Amino acid sequence: MTQSPIDPVKLDRLAEVAIKVGLRLEPGQDLLMTAPMTAAPLARRITEAAYKAGAGLVTTIYSDEEATLARYRYAPDESFDRAPGWLYQGMADAFKANTARLAIAGDNPMMLAGQDAEKVSRANRANSTAYRPAIELITGFDINWNIVSYPSAAWAKLVFPNDAEDVAVNKLADAIFSASRVDVDDPIAAWEEHNANLRKRHSWLNEKKFSALHYTGPGTDLTIGLADGHKWKGGASEAKNGITCNPNIPTEEVFTTPHKDRVSGHVRSTKPLSHNGTLIENIEVRFEDGKIVEARASKGGDVFNKLIDTDEGARRLGEVALVPHSSPISASGLLFYNTLYDENAACHIALGQCYSDCFEGGTSLSREQISTQGGNTSLIHVDWMIGSDQIDIDGVHADGSREPVMRKGEWA
Repeated sequence: MTQSPIDPVKLDRLAEVAIKVGLRLEPGQDLLMTAPMTAAPLARRITEAAYKAGAGLVTTIYSDEEATLARYRYAPDESFDRAPGWLYQGMADAFKANTARLAIAGDNPMMLAGQDAEKVSRANRANSTAYRPAIELITGFDINWNIVSYPSAAWAKLVFPNDAEDVAVNKLADAIFSASRVDVDDPIAAWEEHNANLRKRHSWLNEKKFSALHYTGPGTDLTIGLADGHKWKGGASEAKNGITCNPNIPTEEVFTTPHKDRVSGHVRSTKPLSHNGTLIENIEVRFEDGKIVEARASKGGDVFNKLIDTDEGARRLGEVALVPHSSPISASGLLFYNTLYDENAACHIALGQCYSDCFEGGTSLSREQISTQGGNTSLIHVDWMIGSDQIDIDGVHADGSREPVMRKGEWA
């Protein structure tokens, strides 16, 4: 029997961190997990860790790359305007009953490369619409949720194209374990320390109550107004069900909600965006009154323009996040082709849906109140990177005075 290139001890630690840090699953709480079939080794370990932590019922829904591609090869055209709403309604019902949510990322990021871009766009729109009842409970932070990753062979070969498959998988596994802080003897303690550091950052920003952030650097002169009553967050956060969890593993960001109508200027991406099988490079956009009015990219521009045409809110911002250029993921020098990792290598913005929890008293605000305070609504939420060691960021106070927040990509 061939030995796996993935360290089983660290994989066990990742499963434990997913349950004890990512979710902080409570005794008796159910868990709904999604995973690609290639990630079954991690899904099984997470299931075991969940039951050891007292989980009530663990339900896993697997996806399969070949089945997904079969749809694009053989399904009738009308298939691409449909999605399994019954499934997402069931998920929403589960979340309303306090079921925790965990997603394992590990699909081939280029799986849909070469497929009809129009069909991909239609399928995404249909899926996002059907998923809304469930995703609103996640973006509203009604429940404890978490994302972790598994180093599938297809993903590994994309990140390390010049290595043999087993070597590539081993390298990607090590990169995931390092970024997820499970390559140390006590990962739980490492996460406690990391969360404390992130808490210091977002507490400072919340004390300052900046009305806007101003970004300057090559190809960038951008002012992002912050939503009224915005709140900075990062690392561990308390969900509406009272459970403090770490939604993203890994995470290096502190983030908040921008005002959907108060973004102006131009900005250039500093890293490629991997989206639905397309690598979108050198994105350049111009904002007026919060909305993208010009957009281009040196590669994948047609896909980017289809993305921002998803709906009215897709051309506006739903998140702004600060990440130091010296973050471990940035220091690795790797392009992961996976937003969960690449967004933690640089300051970034997200087009689309905002997080209602990034408001003071956000757990009690209505959808209308969030919109009135500047929160954006959309079917999408797509992060792309605008930070580097050449970007300066100032915090702008309500009276127009300024204060350094970042210089050359590092906390000032």
